[in-house]
Amino acid sequence: MSHLFTSFTLRGVTLRNRIGMSPMCQYSCEARDGRATDWHLHHYAARAIGGAGLITVEATAVEARGRISPQDTGLWDDSQIEPLAELAATIRRYGAVPGIQIAHAGRKAATFRPWEGGGPLREADGAWPVIGPGALPFSEAHQTPSALTVEEIAGIVEAFAQAARRANEAGFDWLELHGAHGYLLHSFLSPLANQRHDDYGGDFAGRTRLMREVVAAARAVWPDRKPLAVRLSCTDWLDGGWAIGDSVALARQLARLGVDLIDCSSGGIRPGVAIPLEPGYQVPFAEAIRHQSGLPVAAVGLILSAEQAEGILSEGKADLVYLGRQLLREPNWPLHAAADLEGRAGELMPPQYRWTLER
Repeated sequence: MSHLFTSFTLRGVTLRNRIGMSPMCQYSCEARDGRATDWHLHHYAARAIGGAGLITVEATAVEARGRISPQDTGLWDDSQIEPLAELAATIRRYGAVPGIQIAHAGRKAATFRPWEGGGPLREADGAWPVIGPGALPFSEAHQTPSALTVEEIAGIVEAFAQAARRANEAGFDWLELHGAHGYLLHSFLSPLANQRHDDYGGDFAGRTRLMREVVAAARAVWPDRKPLAVRLSCTDWLDGGWAIGDSVALARQLARLGVDLIDCSSGGIRPGVAIPLEPGYQVPFAEAIRHQSGLPVAAVGLILSAEQAEGILSEGKADLVYLGRQLLREPNWPLHAAADLEGRAGELMPPQYRWTLER
């Protein structure tokens, strides 16, 4: 049997294979109330039917002002639990583990959807004030954020904890905290965005404090039998920014706080950064964190073929592979991968499809 199609267990949760669907925003809450819609239900169900072992629902805001766009999903209110509970149950029904990523967009909040240009909203479009470590905007076009006070930071930590509680009530079995791509938690980590001089800035200990507090608060309310993951931008790809050595050091600290896996991405702290995009370009970050911290890791980023994914796992570079755009284009990628690697796909198929292989 291939490595890709062996099961994987963290705490009390077992994935049927090593393929995860990376969290990808759908920007589809048309009522702008953060409630998941039929689009989300059918979108994620299709990938569960297609054979992925883990489905991670997109970045879901812990506060209304933490949305990237007005159409983002949210878990800042109990009224948002019900549609997500239906979604989690549907993912589980089709054999995948339901996961969810909770997030705060910070200074990158209040923007148009990608297909609407992705730029900052204007006041006439319903823009809301954004926040960050300090009054340093993401770009010249973006709003200047308000610097969070220490008291407001405590509120952010509590918002993450309450969103984690709601995610559990909705029936999700895997929780990921979004600490990447220039959003709020990453902006505190990176010295390129965090220029504070209090206990939440300055040295490594100060800049990682918010992340450590959020992890501790989430772990306190998230059941012990369920895995807790963190997505990191393992490097900013810029001199003077957050680097892979920082990510390794942070991963070691997060392991002691109850984090079970690091989802290894990169970039996003500034616009226009040159990143050497090629298949598997972020895999070395996963390998470094896996071997130097002892934590399991997920590799993500231009993982395109079954053979490539199998190689990453068989060579010990990662424990899971996460697919993003490839699963948008090809919901049944795991079925095709099983056929390519092992000459079989039937075990992953629902019976409504499987019987056709026998004729």
